[in-house]
Amino acid sequence: MNQTTLQSSPSYLISNGNLIDGTGSKAQNNCSVLIDRGVISAVGALAEQRAKEVDQLVTVDAAGGTIMPGLIDCHCHISFDEPRSNDELFFHRREGLATLVAAANARKVLRAGVTSFFDANCIFDVGLDLRDGIEGGVVEGPRMATGGNVLITSVGGTAGRLLPESGKLGYAVMVETIDDIVREVRRQAKKGVDWIKVHVSGLPTRRTMLGAESGEVQAWRFEELKAVCDVAHSLGLPVVGHCRDAQSTYDATAAGFDMLLHATYMDERALEIVSDKKIPIVPTLTFQANLADFGDRVGASPHLQKIFRDEIQESSIMLRKAFEAGVPILSGSESGFSIVPYGQWHYRELELFVEHLGMTPLQAIRSATQEGGRVFGLDGKLGAIKEGFIADVLVVNGDPSADLKVLAKHDNIKHIFKNGLKVDQSQPLAESWQLPGWRVVEFSSQVLTNEIAEQ
Repeated sequence: MNQTTLQSSPSYLISNGNLIDGTGSKAQNNCSVLIDRGVISAVGALAEQRAKEVDQLVTVDAAGGTIMPGLIDCHCHISFDEPRSNDELFFHRREGLATLVAAANARKVLRAGVTSFFDANCIFDVGLDLRDGIEGGVVEGPRMATGGNVLITSVGGTAGRLLPESGKLGYAVMVETIDDIVREVRRQAKKGVDWIKVHVSGLPTRRTMLGAESGEVQAWRFEELKAVCDVAHSLGLPVVGHCRDAQSTYDATAAGFDMLLHATYMDERALEIVSDKKIPIVPTLTFQANLADFGDRVGASPHLQKIFRDEIQESSIMLRKAFEAGVPILSGSESGFSIVPYGQWHYRELELFVEHLGMTPLQAIRSATQEGGRVFGLDGKLGAIKEGFIADVLVVNGDPSADLKVLAKHDNIKHIFKNGLKVDQSQPLAESWQLPGWRVVEFSSQVLTNEIAEQ
């Protein structure tokens, strides 16, 4: 953030609101928060006292509402633009246009009260360009950490035979040897990524008698996962893994990964090592829950609906045990696909944590605020309403600790502060766009048989 901008911007005293501080503590009634030069200067009676000494002060009345930290979404895909299929994502995106569209979508995310997000992996180098554009003040958006192209083997991921044998396609870069791994991690470090992401597991094209009955299969050997961590850590980069089976969760944790996405289908062995190492998990249940609960309304396959409904049910027990064992659980929506459009579903992961992981609403809010600071290297500096913390603050109508759905409606988010600067919420946002070749165009929704023609 430009220091000149911070020094010239007004200070803000937010008063008369109930305070949810993001730590999981009980809400405080009729509280005040003072924002000065990008940080939270004081909370409570001290905020009122110090505000008297501030020259350029703007007051914000939060009566009837809640003061809370800005949300942190730890699993987004800002460069994808809500594709309905991997085919669309892999073959219908252009690099320059994708960056422009991502900038527009980042504003949607910010208006939803998400002041920070983790772009786990991106198409082309869009995540890096957008992050730098936001940090440099070229475009408006949440604080952002980003990975580059996800490291993947030819049998990993969820795109099956669309994946090439080598090279890059869509969000993926193919690696098959230790030399490939070392070369790619170094290349991404040179580009300036914040994280290295690995697709540790993937969907098999065909299930065999030796394969698992559900979930994905591990697509990497342990020594390959260890090589990623060794070279990434030597360059100061953390590593995050997509893991949706027990073995991939175990091996990624044992290899030294710094965070896990999903960690579904854990067994007791995987739970033990995750609990021992306290490796943060971003379960990202929103994608599955949206498809399972509402997929029939948008033409999703009933088979896929059952798969994702079962994944939530079969995985929730172990994820709850991990949480109870002290494993940090972070909130992530996987916004970026047609099932989870930007700015719409960032709150729902909190509801799912309450429903399936047994969290209280305040614990769920902590997962979506204070716990997320670690993704940016700002643990203890971001995600809570505490003196000295970065001033990412929301003022919302209602009480999210009583009804998390309050956060679903943009009209309830009355004020957004990022880095102590007030976000202008008055400007309308483009909801959609028509771009040549951007979406998949089908000849028809079904095959035209004689029987249909004669109906």
